Amino acid sequence: MIPYTVNIKLAARTLTGTLHLQNKTAVDWGWQGLIAQGCHSNILIIDPKTAQTIQVLERHKASVVKVKWSRENYHHGLSSPYSLRLASADAAGKIIVWDVVSGMAHCEIQEHTKPIQDMDWLWAQDASRDLLLAVHPPNYIVLWNGDTGTKLWKKSYAENILSFSFDPFEPSNLALLTSEGIVFITDFSHSKPPGSGGKKVYIASPHSSPAHSKPAVTQPTGAKKALNKVKVLITNEKPTAEAVTLNDCLQLSYLPSKRNHMLLLYPREILILDLELSQTVGVVAIERSGVPFIQVIPCAQRDALYCLHENGCVTLRVCRSTTPSPNETGKTEQNLQELVYDLRSQCDAIRVTKTVRPYRVVICPVNENSAALVVSDGRVMLWELKAHASKPSSSLSSGWPPLYSPVNFCGTPLHQNQKCIPDLSLNTMIGHCLISGVDSPRPLAGQQEVHLKFMLTGLLSGLPLPPFSLRMCPPLTTKNINHYQPLLAVGTSNGSVLVYNLTSGLLHKELSVHSCEVRGIEWVSLTSFLSFATSVPNNLGLVRNELQHVDLRTGRCFAFRGERGNDEPAIEMIKVSHLKQYLVVVFRDKPLELWDVRTGTLLREMAKNFPTVTALEWSPSHNLKSLKKKHLAAREAMARQTTLADAEQSSVESSVISLLQDAESKSEMSQGISAREHFVFTDTDGQVYHITVEGNTVKDGARIPPDGSMGSIACIAWKGDTLVLGDVDGNLNFWDLKARLSRAVPTHRGWVKKIRFAPGKGNQKLLVMYTDGAEVWDTKEVQMVSSIRVGRNVNYRILDIDWCTSDKVVLASDDGCVRVLEMAMKSASYRMDEQDLTDSVWCPYLLLPRAALTLKAFLILQPWSNTFTMDITHVDYEEKNEIKGLIQEQLNSLSNDIKSVLQDPNLNLLQRCLLVSRILFGDFSLTFNAILTGLLSDKLTQLSVPTPVCQWITSFLTDRQQLVRLSKPRFQLERVRLQEVKRSSYEHTKKCADQLLLLGQTDRAVQLLLETSADNSSYYCDSLKACLVTTITSSGPSQSTIKLVATNMIANGKLAEGVQLLCLIDKAADACRYLQTYGEWNRAACMRYFDRAALFIEACLKYGVMETNDDINILLMHLLFIGAAFVDYAKMLRSIGLKQGAVLWASRAGEAGKELLDELSQTEGMGLESSPSEEEVDNSLGNIE
Repeated sequence: MIPYTVNIKLAARTLTGTLHLQNKTAVDWGWQGLIAQGCHSNILIIDPKTAQTIQVLERHKASVVKVKWSRENYHHGLSSPYSLRLASADAAGKIIVWDVVSGMAHCEIQEHTKPIQDMDWLWAQDASRDLLLAVHPPNYIVLWNGDTGTKLWKKSYAENILSFSFDPFEPSNLALLTSEGIVFITDFSHSKPPGSGGKKVYIASPHSSPAHSKPAVTQPTGAKKALNKVKVLITNEKPTAEAVTLNDCLQLSYLPSKRNHMLLLYPREILILDLELSQTVGVVAIERSGVPFIQVIPCAQRDALYCLHENGCVTLRVCRSTTPSPNETGKTEQNLQELVYDLRSQCDAIRVTKTVRPYRVVICPVNENSAALVVSDGRVMLWELKAHASKPSSSLSSGWPPLYSPVNFCGTPLHQNQKCIPDLSLNTMIGHCLISGVDSPRPLAGQQEVHLKFMLTGLLSGLPLPPFSLRMCPPLTTKNINHYQPLLAVGTSNGSVLVYNLTSGLLHKELSVHSCEVRGIEWVSLTSFLSFATSVPNNLGLVRNELQHVDLRTGRCFAFRGERGNDEPAIEMIKVSHLKQYLVVVFRDKPLELWDVRTGTLLREMAKNFPTVTALEWSPSHNLKSLKKKHLAAREAMARQTTLADAEQSSVESSVISLLQDAESKSEMSQGISAREHFVFTDTDGQVYHITVEGNTVKDGARIPPDGSMGSIACIAWKGDTLVLGDVDGNLNFWDLKARLSRAVPTHRGWVKKIRFAPGKGNQKLLVMYTDGAEVWDTKEVQMVSSIRVGRNVNYRILDIDWCTSDKVVLASDDGCVRVLEMAMKSASYRMDEQDLTDSVWCPYLLLPRAALTLKAFLILQPWSNTFTMDITHVDYEEKNEIKGLIQEQLNSLSNDIKSVLQDPNLNLLQRCLLVSRILFGDFSLTFNAILTGLLSDKLTQLSVPTPVCQWITSFLTDRQQLVRLSKPRFQLERVRLQEVKRSSYEHTKKCADQLLLLGQTDRAVQLLLETSADNSSYYCDSLKACLVTTITSSGPSQSTIKLVATNMIANGKLAEGVQLLCLIDKAADACRYLQTYGEWNRAACMRYFDRAALFIEACLKYGVMETNDDINILLMHLLFIGAAFVDYAKMLRSIGLKQGAVLWASRAGEAGKELLDELSQTEGMGLESSPSEEEVDNSLGNIE
């Protein structure tokens, strides 16, 4: 017979609680889709989609102050797989780089012993993916290799550094927020430290500058006064005491949506700085009655700000430009409006108390429509932004222009009847805001007016403040195997009892049972328990005792002792007997009480002269089996007599009646049986008493005199024939009752607070709790198995202990955590891919590299099938069934909306690539596929590239939308107009005029040129330039002359002037090319004709992807390019085992794929299909989309 075994899978885990104040800034939402959060010295990894804690990392000895996910800003392959890498820093100056999947520390870094102020990974460079920049107090920035822990360079500065921010548009620009101002670094490099101390600037009041002196006007009030008060500019001189300083600046950050813009966060305002103007161009101020800011997060997909306020409210503010047109400038002071960020949505506030405060908010960097709020009590509130269609012009009453949905989905316009996900990301929810004077006030066809609302989609709640009391439910047996749940009851300081299911680590029930701190819990069945609490003593030392019986199935609670409990000595402990029949209640200065648990009746209240109990434990021995045998024999005899007496009745009727009666009587007797049980206790002298309880009878048994080697007994544990006593001096006394031997062992650990035997027959492991830690002992060998000690290998103090299985212990600690550990009690993190989670988690990073790449290829292209499927089990490729099953689990965990869109036949290849990049959280792939296809398609058509090839290249070419905007110059026009309004000097005016010339705004440029005063040294040149711009003609000779002059000027170092001349004769494309040639990429990107498509063709020619000669053949070029791309893709499919797809794409590659086809045909067991004809290849090219 095969033995029946059951594996209750309980993984080592940590249940966390309230946060330390130093954990305030330790939270990050990574591009991998997961949230990392510091909780004391631990790091939680949270899946925001399912609101589950899927990993807890333990290695730090001090509180974690910073966490940062690494960026996946590289192409993934078998040699560069997907990874979950996290850097964490603590208050002792240690930085640890983690492999989060395995839970192992990959690298440890230590420079100083003070808290790390800030750190970030260097993602915008190709030298290495392991570079980590950290701020070490007080004034050092250090670049580390996060893979090896090697220090690459170190740089010190004059002031204390608080934080830093990288320019997302120019990685060599770094801004440091110091205690006195801002330090701008323009030569940051991974290869060497910055050469100079940077440019130090201060924030000063504009009224102290003569350039801003204006005639007196009527003093504004209310919000206008607040706005004027915070208008500032950047100066190189240290401000006076009256000027605005950075002492109360909370945050500094570059804007990822605007080039050369930065925000400064103050408690009551946000300043938007234009670094080219060195002035504020936008202010978000709070009214006097408003709630101050704590944090702000700028978005990249739209010019929007997520703001966190002191009441826990998260608000979304979207930029609205109210810059007046050139004809309106200078009319009134009110027209000098700046960038305005309108409040578009806000979530509910939380109840703020002394111990409950909002700490930080993080947003999803991939979609930017989800936010996670971290609260000091350990809660993580997951908010998701939703777009709701509204009636047209409904928002005009608020004075704000409406928000409209975009016309594109994943980079291309929506087709009729095409499925989409409106709430996929922020840029699929709202389009770009309309710019006054530039855009038409009416929406485009297909756009809908939308309103934004926050919706609470998840909540993670931690444990309350310690202390805790723990009790694990009765162990697993063969009788309860069908309905057993590993439940842990945690009594808290606020009177509630939290019941956790340790299989998943999730909260099973939260019960508000008591009005004061829970002191102890005892289970009376798998679904009910007793808990007691004591109030604060009064002047007489008396308390209010609460002893409650709780039924988990119904949540019903009732006072077990009835009206008893007011003004009496405090309950010290409660002990339930082994068979859950009896309960002993031990008081501090009062004799104990003995209760019947089944009936809730008091069996005995001991006499006043009863000894004072210091420790008590029930015996595991009882006479239940013998009682059951006696009752069963009696019932059988009764059944036989009944059968003989009724023999005249029908045999069938008699047997049925006797069976029913017998079953009923057995049930009644089993409930009425009162087995004999025993317990022992010790008094203050160490004497051991033995008491027998059977029904209503209580008998005094043997008394054992105290052991001279033991002090006052503090606790007792009894299992089988072994009895263990622990005293206040740290001694353990092991009694072998069968052999009648005892052995005293001094542990030298101080007071033995609690001892518990492990569950399981024959398991003689003993868990011992001291004031400074805990130990596990083997009572058979009388030797210690494992130990933890405060200050030696842990930094927390243990409050309570228990066994959760036969080989795992559970510890409650003063850092607010409950830990489930192996018997070795080493704080080891677990593997994420081995967890038994309640809800499956979409995280391809948990797969093996080969499986993750297979999943990506499967989602993007399925050329072997006419219909797109989400079932990978039917795909013919060589892989283990276990790996296939893991991939299918990931596919099944996708939302129904995403599955529906992926299987939509109208979804083209570009949209599919972008969508898969977004759901795979691919930093590199997402920016790689985020392109504006219209401009690129136009350019390829101009190059006479056939339409099918245009479609293919359009689907695969790239643009980093965060870095370069390939669109109409609407944003540049808006910015120049704003700079015009903020002009304060001749240099600013000249900048505006030059930029207007590059953008083709000649009329306004002439006006600015003519504003130059006569005493200015550039007066004559600007006047001549104005005349040239006004009188320029488009005739052939004049254009030739101007082009020649412009070319000569560029060749002789006058690049800016030559580019302006080319723009005047409508040669902006040539001007852009010159700027690109001379490395002026940022200036080229601001022009109308940033020729990315032509650059792509050049790159193909440079690296041999395309070939050309004097008579360039565009068709040959694109055929060679397509063939090379198809071969490369086929090789990738072969490397991950998708040979069927590899054969198809190698066949489509034509001549370039013949060699690969031969290799595939030689593969053993692979049947090669006939290669398609040239006509079929051409047709397949046209049908790729």
